[in-house]
Amino acid sequence: MEIRAEIIEIAAAAKQAVEYLSEASSKAKNEALEAIAAELTKRSLLILKANAKDVECAKKGKKSKAFIERLALTKNRIKKMSDDVRSIIALGDPVGEIIKLWKRPNGLMIGKMRVPLGVIGIIYESRPNVTSDCAALCLKSGNAVILRGGKESFNSNKAIYKAICAALEKSGFPNGCVSFIPTVDREAVSVMLGLADYIDLIIPRGGEALIRSVVEMSKIPVIKHYKGICHTYVDEHADMAMAEEIAFNAKVHSPSTCNAMECLLVHIAVAKEFLPKCVKRLQKAGVEIRGCSRTMAICPGIKKVSEEDFATEYLDLMLSVKIVDSLEEAAAHIARYGSKHSDAIVTNNFQNGMKFLKKVDAACVYLNASTRFTDGNEFGLGAEIGVSTDKLHARGPMGLEELTTYKYIIMGNGQIRT
Repeated sequence: MEIRAEIIEIAAAAKQAVEYLSEASSKAKNEALEAIAAELTKRSLLILKANAKDVECAKKGKKSKAFIERLALTKNRIKKMSDDVRSIIALGDPVGEIIKLWKRPNGLMIGKMRVPLGVIGIIYESRPNVTSDCAALCLKSGNAVILRGGKESFNSNKAIYKAICAALEKSGFPNGCVSFIPTVDREAVSVMLGLADYIDLIIPRGGEALIRSVVEMSKIPVIKHYKGICHTYVDEHADMAMAEEIAFNAKVHSPSTCNAMECLLVHIAVAKEFLPKCVKRLQKAGVEIRGCSRTMAICPGIKKVSEEDFATEYLDLMLSVKIVDSLEEAAAHIARYGSKHSDAIVTNNFQNGMKFLKKVDAACVYLNASTRFTDGNEFGLGAEIGVSTDKLHARGPMGLEELTTYKYIIMGNGQIRT
C-alpha cells in the first residue's frame, strides 16, 4: 500500500475510535491503562533489545552524548514508564466535567462541559517514553492518538507500541485508539499534516528545526514550543546559598532538557560574592561558562559571551552569564532573548519576587525554585503530552485537562426565544 493511502487509513480508524472513546467509562479507561502498565513491564526485555539497536545506530551515526542519553532505556526507565501510566490512573477523568453552570432569568441552565479534542497527532524525536506517555494521556482524556516517532528511536517506539496494542486488545479497546505510523519515510509526516478532515490537533516534540518544519507544513492547528531558553535571575536580595543550589540544579541536573537553565543573570550588587564560588562549582561539573565583560573581570579565564549565545538553547553543559544592574534589566533581557518557557528569580524580597512573577511573560515563572520542575509529572499531572509556549489553547506542561476543550450544554423546560 502506498504511504498516503496507509496514513489515511490509520487516520480514518483513529477518527472512528473517537466515538468509542467518547462513551468509554472512567473505569474501562483506567483498566486499559493498568493493562498497558503491566504489558510494558512484561515486555521490558523485548523493549530493551529493540532500544539497543537504536542506541547502536546512534553511536555509529556519531550522535551527541546528550542525544544518546535521551534515547537510551534501562530497566529503571521502563519501570518509570509503567509508573507514569499508573499515575495517570490515579488522576480524575476530566471528560464530562461541568466547569461552570449558571441560570438565566428565563430559567435556562447553561453549563460548560469538558470534552475530548478528538484525534491528536504527535510527532516526536528521540525520547521513547513519549510513546507510552502520550498514549496514556490521550486514552484517559478520551482522545485517539496517532504517534509518529523519529527514525532514531523507531525500533524502541515500535516495541512500546506493540505492548500498548496488546494491552488495548485485552481490554477490548479498538486499535484505532492508539495508532503508530509504521515508517520513517518523511512523506508520512507531510501526508499526516494535511489530513485536517481526520486529525484535530498536532503536537510536535523535539528540536526547533522539527517544530518549525511541522508548523510550516501543517494544515492542522499546532501546539508547540520552539525552544527552551530558560533563565535564572539572582536578585540583590537573594540568599546566596539558595541561589547557588538552584542555579547548579537548573543547569547540571539534566542539561539536555528544555527546562534546563541556559542563561544566568546576576545583580551587580551580589556578583562579586556570588559568581566566583558558583562558577567554580559549575566548571567542576563540566560546564563551559560564557560571560559578559563584567563577569569575565570577576571570573577570569572564561569565554566571552556573544549575542548568538544569549539566543541559543545549548541543551548541553554550557551556560551564558550576564551581570545586570536591576530586576528591570533582567526582565528586559529575558523578554529579548527568552523563549517564554521557564524563567526564575531567586530573592528574599517579596515585592521583587511578585514583580518578577507578573512582569516576565513565560509559560512557567518561578520564585526561589529551579526551572527543572517544568514537567507534567512534577506538576502533578501524571505525565505530559508536551510543554506549550503558545497562549492558545494551552500553556506550560499539558496534562489531561489541556487535552480537552469544552462545549456549552443548555437545559430548559420548553423555553423559546421571543
